[in-house]
Amino acid sequence: MHTSVREVDIPSEPDSSFFLRVDWSGRGLGSGFQLLLTDGQDAWRGDVSEAAVRGEAEELEMTTERYIQDLQQALTETETSVTYSFSLTPSPPDRSSTVTLAYEKVQKDISFRLGSVLLKAVLEPAEAVRELLIHSLQRGNTLEHSNQKLEEENQRLSREQQRITTELKRYAGGKEDLEAELYSRFVVVLNEKKAKIRSLQETITNLKETSCRSSNGQKNEDLVKSDRTAGQEEDEYGGSTDEEPEEEQSAAASASSTRESSAASPLDDSLKDITDVAPCRKRRFRHLGPPEPPVPPVKRPSPQTSQRKRSSTERIEMWRRRRRRSRK
Repeated sequence: MHTSVREVDIPSEPDSSFFLRVDWSGRGLGSGFQLLLTDGQDAWRGDVSEAAVRGEAEELEMTTERYIQDLQQALTETETSVTYSFSLTPSPPDRSSTVTLAYEKVQKDISFRLGSVLLKAVLEPAEAVRELLIHSLQRGNTLEHSNQKLEEENQRLSREQQRITTELKRYAGGKEDLEAELYSRFVVVLNEKKAKIRSLQETITNLKETSCRSSNGQKNEDLVKSDRTAGQEEDEYGGSTDEEPEEEQSAAASASSTRESSAASPLDDSLKDITDVAPCRKRRFRHLGPPEPPVPPVKRPSPQTSQRKRSSTERIEMWRRRRRRSRK
């Protein structure tokens, strides 16, 4: 059972204060309700059935849900921007007879009646007033207890808010300190990385320079070695020795005779006619017969010409040395 008590203002009775008590069961007033009206001395009671509620809604051409919502706002004084007015007939009410309580909805200077209920006089109005006062006191105590709980919860939430605010400030300070420390460490690491990169770049530059120098030195060494090899070959085949003049002359003569007789005889036959100018061969030729007339000196060819003729001369000279070694 739900109970609501409110003060109603009746324009026909400006000097009296009326209080309206509404009792209903269920979720709303749609299943019916009971009314008790009192001015503190007399009391009137009445009932409204579910059928009466539906009939009033049909008469006003409103949906039942919308009508019940407006009816509950008018009788229980819920918060709304719409004004509701009440009227009591007869006026002034007869303490020993029935009265009719009508309630209207006023909106934008337009009013229409939501409904009315017939109230009968209570034989013992003092008892009805006492019940009304007891309910009001209980409702006040309940609201006060609820208000106290809300205040305690509010204080607890305030303390929790202060604690959270303090923790947030502490966390914010720790976060700033941590960011500053991490930034300083990052700067140190970044500087180390930069220094390492610079040293690696310098190392790479030095290695490139060393590589260039070594390659240039290797080229120079190869050139020197090639020059030395060419000099050694020149000493070996065309260098200045005791036998050099005679060998060069004989080589030139044999080369000329080889070119003259290359068309008539093979290389081996022409090489057999070449005079061996080695000392041992000279001694053998001295016993065999008179020496051959000296060969006139041959003019030394130019480097380009000698380079072209050196291949055939070297072959001849190598063949002669091999033959001389085999005879020994």
